[in-house]
Amino acid sequence: MSRVRLPVRRPWRLAAEVTALLVAVVVAFPLYWMLLGALRPAGEIESTEPRPWTTSPTLDSFRRVFEQHDFGRYFVNSLVVAGSVVLASALIAFLAATAVTRFRFRFRTTLLIMFLVAQMVPVEALTIPLFFLMRDFGLLNTLGSLILPHIAFSLPFAVWMLRGFVRAVPESLEEAAYLDGASRARFLWRILLPLVLPGLVATSVFSFISAWNDFLFAKSFIISDTSQSTLPMALLVFYKPDEPDWGGVMAASTVMTIPVLVFFVLVQRRLVSGLGGAVKD
Repeated sequence: MSRVRLPVRRPWRLAAEVTALLVAVVVAFPLYWMLLGALRPAGEIESTEPRPWTTSPTLDSFRRVFEQHDFGRYFVNSLVVAGSVVLASALIAFLAATAVTRFRFRFRTTLLIMFLVAQMVPVEALTIPLFFLMRDFGLLNTLGSLILPHIAFSLPFAVWMLRGFVRAVPESLEEAAYLDGASRARFLWRILLPLVLPGLVATSVFSFISAWNDFLFAKSFIISDTSQSTLPMALLVFYKPDEPDWGGVMAASTVMTIPVLVFFVLVQRRLVSGLGGAVKD
């Protein structure tokens, strides 16, 4: 009678799994604390002995958030800004990455180095020059003052990342498409774009999070017209120096996190492929 052998985990694999679990707990704990703060009653939030649970959860903080008459407008503005940044940066980065990879032209290397240098400059150092630029263009107190800078800051990373995906597509595939009568535009949109789509998704996640969570530009460029504010600015409604509404802050932060989670769920398969590498010949 043969014995059934149970698979034995190697020590290094078990250690890796335990380490990954611990990292996941550390990363997820701030999210848990944020949700817990949103569900706690005011008495527990202001308690000097905080506990990692609550015995009397309440939705009062969420009710105060949705009762703010401008909250819906802030939410729509954030969607417009993030959506515009994702679509525009993905399109421009795809075309730019194709150009610097497939074509040889003067100053191509210089252009790529400039992309790297642009990523090294802190955003805070450019906020004041961007403010005067937006003022001269008449874009202050408009969503355009938030969309354009985020597109500019997301492009260097997107172009560099997509460059590897475009390079991994074999040139023989492009030559075969031309021999079959496909034009350059047809190859670009019907063949090359689906192959580099995982990379586009990965860069889009970066662009979406950067635009969605932006507070610096929203605070600097939206000065007087509050109807053009975004969700991060809505947190200031609940934060008052004399009497901050921490429950409202946590509830609004939780609502802000939901679209990001939904976006991750929608693109998770493509995101894993994009982070794993490009297509291979």
